[in-house]
Amino acid sequence: MITVNQSTISEAQILQEMQYHPAKDHRSAMIDAAESLIIGELFNQRAQELGLSLSDTDITLQSEEQKQNSLLNRLIETEVSIPTASDQECELYYSQNLHKFCTSPLIAARHILIPAPVEDESARANALETAELILNSLNQGESFSELAAQYSKCDSAKLGGQLGQLSKGQTVAEFERQVFSAAEGLIPHVVESRFGFHIVYVDFKQPGNQLPFSAVKTRIQDYLNKKVERKAIAQYIEQLIANADIEGFDFNVSSSPLVQ
Repeated sequence: MITVNQSTISEAQILQEMQYHPAKDHRSAMIDAAESLIIGELFNQRAQELGLSLSDTDITLQSEEQKQNSLLNRLIETEVSIPTASDQECELYYSQNLHKFCTSPLIAARHILIPAPVEDESARANALETAELILNSLNQGESFSELAAQYSKCDSAKLGGQLGQLSKGQTVAEFERQVFSAAEGLIPHVVESRFGFHIVYVDFKQPGNQLPFSAVKTRIQDYLNKKVERKAIAQYIEQLIANADIEGFDFNVSSSPLVQ
C-alpha cells in the first residue's frame, strides 16, 4: 500500500493499472503502474487545492479518462509557464541540423537477390559464394538482366532486376545504407541484408536538395515547443513529488520514465 499526502493507493489499484504499462518483467510493470498512479494522485490533489473543476463542456465527455485528461490540461495551463521558441532559436536549430532538412535523394537501381535466412549460417555462406560468382560474371561482361532472370529470387527478376526509383525509407536500413552511399554503376561488392545477398547496379542517382528555412520553420518551431513543453512539465512533476509526503514507494525522480 502507498500513501500520497495521506491518500491511499492500494495494491489492487496498482495491479489493475499494470495492464497499461507493459514491461520486461512483473516488478518493472508494478513500478511503472505505481509511478503513474502517484503522479495522477498528485495532479488531482493539486487541482483540488486550486479549486479547478471540469467545465460544462468537459462534463459531457464520455469517458473518465477524457475528463481526467481535460482537468490535468487545465492544471498544467494554470501552473506551468511554457515559453515558445523564438525565430532566432529556430534559425539556430536549422543551421546546426541542415542534414535533417533536405529532400530525399533518389536512385534507380537493379539487383539480383540470393536469399538466405539470417539464422542459417550454412545457407548464408552458400548464398554469399553464389552472389560473388555472379558478381564476377558481371565484371566479365555478362548480361545483368539475364543473370537476374536466372538467379534472382525477387519478383523484379522478371524485369531484369529493376527496382524502379527508390527514395530513403523504402528499403531495409542495411540495404539502403550501402546502396545510397554507392556511386552510379555496378557496386563492386556484394550487399548483405537480412534477406540474403544482393548484387546491385545503380543506374541513376540524384542527391537530395536543401530545403530553405522558410519551408521548415513551422516544423522546427513545433518540435522545439514540444521539447520545451515536455521539459517544463517534467520539472513541474519533480516539484510536486519533492513537496509531497509519499510513503511506501521509493520515488527516484531522475530515473522515472514518466518524469523524463
